[in-house]
Amino acid sequence: MARSARAEKGKTLRITLVRSTIGFDRKQARVVTGMGLRRLGYTVELPDTPETRGMIHKVRHLVTVE
Repeated sequence: MARSARAEKGKTLRITLVRSTIGFDRKQARVVTGMGLRRLGYTVELPDTPETRGMIHKVRHLVTVE
């Protein structure tokens, strides 16, 4: 309940996949798919939460954030 209220109130982050997950750890590929990114150049908007920022930190070499 508190998390969804915080997501509605807070900002969102635009995340774009700019590098392929091929050749990297499979856990990183699972993080990318967990964020909703499907292919190169695909962009999603996610709420600015600590969970989202942790996922971005794990794959910061594969994505760009606006």
